[in-house]
Amino acid sequence: MTTLLEIRDIAKAFGPVAVLAGVSLTLDRGETLALTGESGSGKSTLLHLAAALDSADAGAILLDGVALSGLDDAARAGLRRDRIGLVFQQFNLIPSLTVAQNIAFQARLSGRHDAARCTMLADRLGIGDLARRYPEELSGGQQQRVAIARALANRPDLILADEPTGNLDEATGDAVLDLLLDLVAETGAALMMVTHSTRLAARLDRRLHLSRGRVSPVPQAA
Repeated sequence: MTTLLEIRDIAKAFGPVAVLAGVSLTLDRGETLALTGESGSGKSTLLHLAAALDSADAGAILLDGVALSGLDDAARAGLRRDRIGLVFQQFNLIPSLTVAQNIAFQARLSGRHDAARCTMLADRLGIGDLARRYPEELSGGQQQRVAIARALANRPDLILADEPTGNLDEATGDAVLDLLLDLVAETGAALMMVTHSTRLAARLDRRLHLSRGRVSPVPQAA
């Protein structure tokens, strides 16, 4: 396995509150990792740092051996556009675009638009019949699935997902995870997913628990 993401001794504080205090982990190509922990434990902060949306106070994050701290804003934005699929709790859909246009948006920006792939993703996520609708016409769960399809449309190397099944019923959540795991196997991407579901976490290759600013492994048999 080739290491894609390396996080070395990351620290991050917001004012006097230390959220991350020496977090280290690696993620190989084709590997899936579940990140668990109580609310407020820093899981989302860690994903934002890995996505180059924020900077750490100390430590280093490397993608394919390149330190994110050495990139300027334009290079960071290009990285997110071309190589990282982001599924965060804020869906950030574009209100003036239809479902189909939202799904294709990032792939078009990166020059990797594939209409057949976008259709496949929409169908797998159960939103194929919503292609002409606008975000305001969708439920929260439907908007979440559009955001997931958009994040996967350009075949990212790294998928960072923050509670991607949080607004979905169990059957739909299982279908979303099935799709994520299938695409990791198909493309060799790496997946780091924050989840509160121990059942879903157990389906990933590894589990790490974040508490008091540090991570610890969770045995798969637990």
